[in-house]
Amino acid sequence: MDNQRNENPFLASYEKNNNRPIKILVGLYKGYYTKLLWSAIFYVIKVMPVWVLPIVTANIINIATSPSEHKLSELYINAAVMIFFLVENIPMHYLHTKYFSRAIRFVESGLRGTLVRKLQQLSISYHKEMESGRIQSKIMRDVEAIEMLSGQLFVGVLSIVLNLLVAFTVTAMKSLTVFLFFILSIPVSALLIVSFRKKIGSSNAQFRKEMETTSARVFEMVELIPVTRAHGLQKEEVKKMEGQLNSVAEKGYRLDMVHSIFGASNWAVFQFFKILCLVFTGYLAYIQKITVGEIILYQTYFTAIITEVSSLITLLPTLARGVESVRSVGEILLAHDVEDYRNKTKVKQVGGSFRFDHVRFEYKDSHKPILKDINLEVRQGETIAFVGESGAGKSTILNLIIGFLKPSGGKIYLDGLDLSGIDMNSFRKHLAVVPQNVILFSGTIRQNITYGLPDVDDKRLEEVIKAANLGDLVKELPEGLDTMIGEHGGKLSGGQRQRISIARALMRNPSVILLDEATSALDSASERMVQEAIQNLSKGRTTFIVAHRLSTIRNAERIAVIGDGVCKELGTYEELVNKKGDFYRLVQIQ
Repeated sequence: MDNQRNENPFLASYEKNNNRPIKILVGLYKGYYTKLLWSAIFYVIKVMPVWVLPIVTANIINIATSPSEHKLSELYINAAVMIFFLVENIPMHYLHTKYFSRAIRFVESGLRGTLVRKLQQLSISYHKEMESGRIQSKIMRDVEAIEMLSGQLFVGVLSIVLNLLVAFTVTAMKSLTVFLFFILSIPVSALLIVSFRKKIGSSNAQFRKEMETTSARVFEMVELIPVTRAHGLQKEEVKKMEGQLNSVAEKGYRLDMVHSIFGASNWAVFQFFKILCLVFTGYLAYIQKITVGEIILYQTYFTAIITEVSSLITLLPTLARGVESVRSVGEILLAHDVEDYRNKTKVKQVGGSFRFDHVRFEYKDSHKPILKDINLEVRQGETIAFVGESGAGKSTILNLIIGFLKPSGGKIYLDGLDLSGIDMNSFRKHLAVVPQNVILFSGTIRQNITYGLPDVDDKRLEEVIKAANLGDLVKELPEGLDTMIGEHGGKLSGGQRQRISIARALMRNPSVILLDEATSALDSASERMVQEAIQNLSKGRTTFIVAHRLSTIRNAERIAVIGDGVCKELGTYEELVNKKGDFYRLVQIQ
């Protein structure tokens, strides 16, 4: 992990400049500084017409108003200079965009890629605590906000600083009196703008929060449509949503009114100072302190200064959002709850024998252990089932085998090796998991079955489809294996999705299989087909089954009854029934 952090500029920037967003942002562009420099150079050249035009305009007016003091050729020279700067703007703008976009887009992609890699390294416990919606927001919205922050800092701020610098410099060189007027006028206009920005910021925040609430309610409404329809609650749901939408409209109306007053006031103040500047420079020209052409020069530059000051103030909310997004992304990149398998044994082959030696487990914030003392030996190729009441710790045992959880005490051995000393990534390549809630993605049946396997033999695929009882389904579908199954496999039944999950497990040709409530949500017909597929899947492989439906585990070689944190009973189905203990009571209940 440390080597990855040192090699990755994004991780390195966050770790080196922790909690210093601007330094972090600059560090993200390590390796792209040259491109940003060239982008800045071309930007300076491309905006030169903005600075040159007022000077050329002033010169032409002076030439026109004082023909006795100027030659006609001066008019043509000024026009030629302006045309040159206008023409050069096009290629310079292209080159500026080329270098800047190359840097910012690759950093954006690289930052998202780094987040994705870090998410793959973070523990399952971390993912259970972090809401998926927040993770998605960090990858998409926060990185986009960082991109906007980059643009505002590297281009927006550069533009503002350059324009102010040129305007003040040229004015100071030509007339110190006008320069002092500019210096005194700017703070007054800026103060008026700032006073309104506070109100706009407050209104924006209220409107944003209301929109976020509405977005959450809309999501809930869509999810609840089947329930709403089933209970005839459409009118109540519409009424509730209309109340929320009206609240958004009210907040939006208030925001619009604040924007309206600010816009009108800002325009009035802006125009007032422009008129004041025009009158002041007109007076200076009247007393012959400056020329008539210089009135236009100063008026243009003063307008540019006011505009840039206003732009700088307008940027502040965007900069604040960007800075907050830099911190938000850091919550993932700086998280230390990772699966670290450095210097651990990589397994190339897995036999599948397991031994639980006084295994104990409890969650960090809990004082009550889920597993107190589990002692169990599982032979290679054996099918063993875990049964017991909800919360007894059956699924916890499976998560300990996968390595998602680590024992609080005791040891788990795989083929005689301590599981804590094994590179779990190498072990998981020999593992297949069929969960209760099947996880499919919105692709084809073929893509879901062959997930993670680049080269798949068609003959092997046919064997797997037959073993998973998917043959009839594939024949019925118009596109066969290439049929799109919709989001989360929404176009398929529960049994069909489960059999695709089993086919996926079979394709991996695993040595160890874990089945977690694989038939709990299925009807009898679907359960029978899935059970046949499970039997085909488990042949010759070490298989762990968690089940509430005891009919699912009748063929298991041994059954372990888990309760009170220990293995209370262990034996075959018939042995445990005849014992008339905890397992017998579970059978009687069902």
